[in-house]
Amino acid sequence: MPTLVLIRHGQSLWNLENKFTGWVDVPLTEQGEKEAKRAGDHLKGMKFDICFTSDLQRAQKTLAIVLQEIGQTGLPIIKDKALNERHYGALQGLNKAQTAEKYGEDQVKIWRRSYDVPPPKDDSGFSESLKDTATRTLPYFDSVIVPYLKQGKNVLVAAHGNSLRSIVMHLEHLTKEQVLELNLDTGVPRVYELDKDLKILSSKDLK
Repeated sequence: MPTLVLIRHGQSLWNLENKFTGWVDVPLTEQGEKEAKRAGDHLKGMKFDICFTSDLQRAQKTLAIVLQEIGQTGLPIIKDKALNERHYGALQGLNKAQTAEKYGEDQVKIWRRSYDVPPPKDDSGFSESLKDTATRTLPYFDSVIVPYLKQGKNVLVAAHGNSLRSIVMHLEHLTKEQVLELNLDTGVPRVYELDKDLKILSSKDLK
């Protein structure tokens, strides 16, 4: 039976600075690297066949540290921007507290926590809601990652809070309201044991 492990990257520099990050390619902090090492320690003894990660260094570095910890650095790794974090549009790089002061806490909460209301667009005219992120992430998950699981392969995915929330929503059949209450901690592996039809036999967070 296949195992799927989802892990949000360790703390990034802009997590620490309380900024909207999105697609900005910021590095892990020292704490983020420690979180990745701890995640790897929790995953010791598990054997993976293939890994997936995003186009952003914080997820890639987290994956590299995990694989180093579990002694499986030779595994194939597929990187794709379909697994990138949600694009926060004009909010990227802004401090979350200062943004709340500028636009009001209620408006910022809507941008952050609603399912289908995107934040203001950036200069290129782009931003994403969680729904938009799911529309990008889930076809990739279904067409590229799921076939490995159906072959009985064990898969490790290192990505981001919102792209992974989309996958969890899909796997666990969460409603729009339920997924908005879902928080994935940095550097905490979420482990799914699946049957041959990819129904969940068990799931747990390794903290």
